[in-house]
Amino acid sequence: MNQPAVTSVRPGQAPSRGARSGSFIDPAALMRIRNLELRAKLVVDGFLSGLHKSPMRGFSVEFTEYRQYSPGDDLRYLDWRLFARSDRYYLKQFEDETNLRCYLLVDLSRSMGFTTLAYDKAEYARTAAATLAYFLSLQRDAVGLVTFDEAIREYMPARFRPGHLHRLMLLLERSLAGTGTDLHAPLEQVARTSRKRGLVILLSDLLAPADTLESKLGLLRSQGHEVVVLRILDPGEVDFTFSQESLFVDLESGRELYVDPQTVRREYQERFAAHARELETVFNDLGIDSYDLVTNRPLENVLFDLLNARLRRGRQVARGRSPSRRGGGRGAT
Repeated sequence: MNQPAVTSVRPGQAPSRGARSGSFIDPAALMRIRNLELRAKLVVDGFLSGLHKSPMRGFSVEFTEYRQYSPGDDLRYLDWRLFARSDRYYLKQFEDETNLRCYLLVDLSRSMGFTTLAYDKAEYARTAAATLAYFLSLQRDAVGLVTFDEAIREYMPARFRPGHLHRLMLLLERSLAGTGTDLHAPLEQVARTSRKRGLVILLSDLLAPADTLESKLGLLRSQGHEVVVLRILDPGEVDFTFSQESLFVDLESGRELYVDPQTVRREYQERFAAHARELETVFNDLGIDSYDLVTNRPLENVLFDLLNARLRRGRQVARGRSPSRRGGGRGAT
């Protein structure tokens, strides 16, 4: 079933919903910072300062883990970079000798250019990917990047070396292109080139039939990779709060359709919900964690959700057990 895509609208636009209150950075304020690496640093620094004395576990499939220093601990394992950023002593523990290899797959097709806010889904996805890359680099994990639309636009192997993170940030800043979305190509690229078991994080609005994802995601799972899906959505797509008759424009095909929101709202919401259920079924069947990220949601929540999910899953993947079929966890919107 094809998901109806709200891709552009004029002249009426849905009002934005306010970001959560608290110490988190307002996404609207964050997106006004032009430097992508600085955005990521601010989010990660805020996240780390919010941990306080809580135990912290990384994303690593090998389960790299942080815990606070206690007198008598081996000083060789102190993470001085983390101390410099958080002013707290943490020990980095390794279950395996090697760290995680993570691939970030970022959808930069034209549908990601839709917005009812001051920034679009693509900018939010870029910032989320940059935040994850920055955080993983603090753990000395290898991070790779694939950006795509109907074809792969940029491919960077997973590495941890001086200058790698900066080059990754530059690739993320490339503009939107293409006229469609092909999720097969980036998934095939990672499956073909990543021999070592790792973590694959897909960031996309997933405006495609659910069954097109199943075979390629299943291939990654069969190779032992852990997969997390971050579905990037604009508040207008979720709530369909448009009130005025408007001309909707498909950003990928250019097709125009004049719509009365009062007439189509119920059908849109039913089809949107049906598509979400189909996706969730696929993710559950494959043991994949997934989250709906609405673009007015503070990005610190992305890190909290992913870390909490890994804590729930325990050490099953690292010890080679069969993956849990509890995936498909839904992030709060």
